[in-house]
Amino acid sequence: MCGIIGIVAKNNVNQDLYDGLTVLQHRGQDAAGIVTYDDKRLHLRKDNGLVKDVFSTNDMMRLRGNMGIGHVRYPTAGSSSSAEAQPLYVNSPYGIALAHNGNLTNANELKEEIYNQDLRHLNTDSDSEVLLNVFAHEIQTSHKLRINEEDVFNAIRVVHKRCRGAYASVAMITGYGIVGFRDPHGIRPVVYGKRDSGQGVEYCIASESVALDVQGFELIDDIKPGEAVIITAQGEVFIQQCAENTSYNPCIFEHVYFARPDSIMDNISVYKARLRMGEKLAKKILKIHPDHDIDVVMPIPDTSRSSALELANALGVRYREGFIKNRYIGRTFIMPGQKQRKSSVKKKLNAMELEFKGRNVLLVDDSIVRGTTSSQIVKMAREAGAKKVFFASASPAVKYPNVYGIDMPSPEEFVAHQRSSDEIAKEIGADWLIYQDLEDLIQSCQRGNKYISQFDCSVFNGEYVTGDIDQNYLNDIDKRRNDKAMQSNFDRENEILDIHNS
Repeated sequence: MCGIIGIVAKNNVNQDLYDGLTVLQHRGQDAAGIVTYDDKRLHLRKDNGLVKDVFSTNDMMRLRGNMGIGHVRYPTAGSSSSAEAQPLYVNSPYGIALAHNGNLTNANELKEEIYNQDLRHLNTDSDSEVLLNVFAHEIQTSHKLRINEEDVFNAIRVVHKRCRGAYASVAMITGYGIVGFRDPHGIRPVVYGKRDSGQGVEYCIASESVALDVQGFELIDDIKPGEAVIITAQGEVFIQQCAENTSYNPCIFEHVYFARPDSIMDNISVYKARLRMGEKLAKKILKIHPDHDIDVVMPIPDTSRSSALELANALGVRYREGFIKNRYIGRTFIMPGQKQRKSSVKKKLNAMELEFKGRNVLLVDDSIVRGTTSSQIVKMAREAGAKKVFFASASPAVKYPNVYGIDMPSPEEFVAHQRSSDEIAKEIGADWLIYQDLEDLIQSCQRGNKYISQFDCSVFNGEYVTGDIDQNYLNDIDKRRNDKAMQSNFDRENEILDIHNS
């Protein structure tokens, strides 16, 4: 999971790109990068780390230009080396930079084509570099000194034919403009908007609407599945559908966990969707536990707050904040190895005894993946004096790998792997556990957009909307995502860092 942004303005875009990436920081904490265009030159700065750590004042001063793109990166099963930080760049043709959110499911096949047929060279293992080279090659087939919008749209048409999987991308073509495009299923989110600077209209493309809101851009629309939006350096806008067969299948896990609640994606308010998740969950609790003895409902910060609040209201039970979060600790399920995750959870949250002591507490989380965090939190609640600890997940049990850009662990490491709800409750130490029903989750999100016929719910039901995922593919990613492989990569990269710093 990553965050992308692109801006065409009348003045320097460096500060706006920086601010936009800061707002999108929740989508990726591993690396950040910005590339701008000014006076026939590209200016690039990218590295591992948070936005605030990657860009110094001197870096910002060098990032001159009225258009540019940016990216925040989420750790993946491969390397977290700075070589894979984005935006990525190719010199030919024209000079093209690209930032990508998602995952190509036929990346290995495309790598062979790029080398043997397109005669292009790849420098990393990143599927984003694959996407960039496919796009660049197809633009190059125009054989023009100066391209126009039809050349770009034609290139994206071929990209859609060659590339499978999930991709929400923003690319900058040197001297021409920026282009945003989305895969034919619309799995990963991307929106665009405009603002009047007083000197003319400026445009922004970003993963979430909140990156537009905070900088005064008015949301125009989502980029639809298979659609492309071109914004030239002169501020002209061209929009065209570039895929022959499209369907609207956004990832439902965006609404469960990744997106900020103040975002609107695919015309769905993330905040309202999460409120409805809490309402649905309350109805299920009343059905299964009509005589519940819950004294207080508490969210596990931060993503579950909206659902927990509405759940408490629907149950007629007090809502309380029992956990205080250290905001300088990253999300835990992406960390390699159980040891690091357990250590991180205790540093991340602190339980307030005065809210727990002598009470029956219902803890609400957005989801349960490995269960490591959940079991630690249940233990903390008991140590803080809770009489009983119940647990509710605003989403169904996570049982299947995600292949579209969320780097979840091996399925065997999911706490729900071959376990019933009662067995999971025992595993995490809760008195009872309740999961959201998938149909209720779908209804909670679908109410915002009637045109979405089917969400990608693959992590819950194992149904992959692109239709190209077989067991061999799942076995391959399982080898790269299990804890042993993750720990091996982590140790190897630390050894490289030690050598570099010695």
